[in-house]
Amino acid sequence: MRASSPFLCFLFFLVFSHGAFAQLFGFGGQSAWQSPRSFAGPRGCRFDRLDALNPTQRLRFEAGTVEYYDVHNEMLQCAGVSARRTIIEPRGLFLPQYNNAPSLLYIIQGRGIKGITFPGCPETFQSFQPESEQILTGTAESQSQRIRDEHQKVHRFKQGDIVALPAGVTYWCYNDGDVPLVAIQVFDVSNTANQLEPRQRSFFLAGRHLSGQQTYETGPKSYETGPQAYEIEQQAYGAGRQAYEAGVQPIGMAPLRGNNIFNGFDTQLLTEALGVNSELARQLQAQNDPRGEIVFVPGGLRMLRPLRSQEIQQQEFEESMQAQEQFGESWQGPYNVTANGLDENFCTMKIRTNIDRPSRADYYNQRVGRIARVDSQKLPILNLVQMSATRVVLQRNAVITPHWCMNCHCGMYVTQGQGRVQVVNHQGRAVFDGTVRQGQFLLIPQNFAVLKRADPLQGFHWVTFNTNQNAMVSQIAGKLSTFKGMPLQVLMHSYRLSIEQARRLKFSRRNEYTLFTPRSPRTTLLDQ
Repeated sequence: MRASSPFLCFLFFLVFSHGAFAQLFGFGGQSAWQSPRSFAGPRGCRFDRLDALNPTQRLRFEAGTVEYYDVHNEMLQCAGVSARRTIIEPRGLFLPQYNNAPSLLYIIQGRGIKGITFPGCPETFQSFQPESEQILTGTAESQSQRIRDEHQKVHRFKQGDIVALPAGVTYWCYNDGDVPLVAIQVFDVSNTANQLEPRQRSFFLAGRHLSGQQTYETGPKSYETGPQAYEIEQQAYGAGRQAYEAGVQPIGMAPLRGNNIFNGFDTQLLTEALGVNSELARQLQAQNDPRGEIVFVPGGLRMLRPLRSQEIQQQEFEESMQAQEQFGESWQGPYNVTANGLDENFCTMKIRTNIDRPSRADYYNQRVGRIARVDSQKLPILNLVQMSATRVVLQRNAVITPHWCMNCHCGMYVTQGQGRVQVVNHQGRAVFDGTVRQGQFLLIPQNFAVLKRADPLQGFHWVTFNTNQNAMVSQIAGKLSTFKGMPLQVLMHSYRLSIEQARRLKFSRRNEYTLFTPRSPRTTLLDQ
């Protein structure tokens, strides 16, 4: 019996850990067919009319702006999603906050550093005071007293990255580049992680923000990239900095009326709880801080980070892991790693991946374009966020096959160019038929059929945010499609076609998948 006791304990640990990990990461649990969401809007939601949305609210702060897409839009409320675009100037710090709903962040332009503080995780980045300084300052020799600073891991990101942010987790962001950092962030407010009302709420740990619907600027505004746009932004940014240094609130900057969470606590209780003096406690409450949600760091932000060579090595390791997950166990790469789904624990999860590189594409055609998807299989933290994303680049005049999303709503944000989009409901009526341009956001409801064609001059690039960690798409034509899976006789009798017409319908795009080259009616012939 004594010999069997360790074995029984080991079995109990396996059973318990399997259940815990399955609940946390979704392994063996909820399938892609099940939705992690509650119904968002009132039962009267019908999605009768969709609109390509521009930001309607623009809030300017000391070192950047935040632009919100219409929070009162009926379709966004029905779908339970919310979107905002953030622009952070060089040396701008987006102050720490957490949100009531999970979100995905796509980096449109620039680079930066993001910190995410997971509760209960250790501070693995540590800096120690040199012994010479200890002697000069007369400090004790214990290790705890020699620590200069310690914090959780910081993450570097760049253009094309998708960053996952779970609900209730504190995060901050800093632009250490030379150009404005531009990002689009989509929240799933109907996710079961949100126990509050179905709208996005931000809880600030620092600074002050705008409460209610205070608006800096209304109406359509698309953030343009390039030297001219950067110069315009720099002029506005410089004016804001000069006004701030002179003690004057810049024209156009909305008055700050909201406060961070420390402002609601009694100063004396806060002093006792944090072990600080009353002056520092009042400073945390930021009652006289006019800078807003994005602040300027004059000397740049300094923090603990590995050497650049170590970062490159870590990046190569992550790419090797991702390639192995994509191509199977036969891929070894330079690190000969194995992935069993349990290698990453909660504290060491990857929070980002790049979907903009052509080498990361799931489908690539030089003449037509490419598609890159990120789901919970490629980025396990999406099992917590319960969202996924798709990056699509369409060349000029290219067409994406008619399709529908089977298990989620899709929010489409155009990053470059423009294209014609048609969305059709269950009654066979087009609820949207128009051009979607750079900077616009279009909601495509679950099961609504959609067809897209790129502009003949500019092409059409976008990123789609899905409200399921493993979005499933049903294609109508091409390889692995609905038409391809149906018998010819079914197509004949469904559409009153001849056998030749049915063959043409089924096989005209038989060698193409998802992205189609443009064809004229005269060249649409049956391939023999």
